[in-house]
Amino acid sequence: MKVIRLGLNMDHVATLRNARGENDPSLLELVFEAQDGGADLITMHLREDRRHIQDEDLFEVRKHAKLPINLEMAMTDEMLAIALDLKPHSVCLVPERRQELTTEKGLNIGEHFSRLQQFTEKLQGAGIAVFPFVEANTADLKLASIAHCQGVEIHTGHYARIWKNPYLRKQELAKIQRCAQECAELGLELHLGHGLNYFNIYDLLSLPGLEEVNIGHAIIARALKTGLQNAVSEMKAILRQVHDCGDRD
Repeated sequence: MKVIRLGLNMDHVATLRNARGENDPSLLELVFEAQDGGADLITMHLREDRRHIQDEDLFEVRKHAKLPINLEMAMTDEMLAIALDLKPHSVCLVPERRQELTTEKGLNIGEHFSRLQQFTEKLQGAGIAVFPFVEANTADLKLASIAHCQGVEIHTGHYARIWKNPYLRKQELAKIQRCAQECAELGLELHLGHGLNYFNIYDLLSLPGLEEVNIGHAIIARALKTGLQNAVSEMKAILRQVHDCGDRD
């Protein structure tokens, strides 16, 4: 039985490490913990300002860890050159604004369609799968398909923020469900990410065609109490449990 993949975002580990300018906690050591806990891939966002993940982090994980890398990056020439050198398993193309605390929204594919096509062609030519990070709207999904992306990652930040409001949650879920159906029709692989945690994830995991979720903050925060290996194992158990329920339905 296929279980939804879990990508663990390590950005917050790097943020804590960088606060003292030393190597504690060791990002690579915690990648090994995540690996033992059952994570399926390691997600890292190399920002232009290098506020958390550093270039050497990427290459160290690539060299020593068994897990594939999902590189989050802006569509800049610098990042493209790094990705082509690193050759991660996949790239998630995100918008980036220096003032933001974290990624605030999905990529506007309509505005950047030509550049998306160029990046997708070059990355795929190097054997790297491409997934733009998009809002829950079907127009961007169609453009991602035209650009020959393997799939998309739907931005779930808004869903996470309004999760405690049942009425708004129902509306947002309906939008995401429409996108899941559209992805299936277009042959796009469906990923979800941003703001997901051990509670709000349940309503999403029965989506048709969901292949992967990328989670960082909630798992790293949980690890302060349980240790990272256990925190990852707990999330993987949720993915298996909900997937089993979805299969029976």
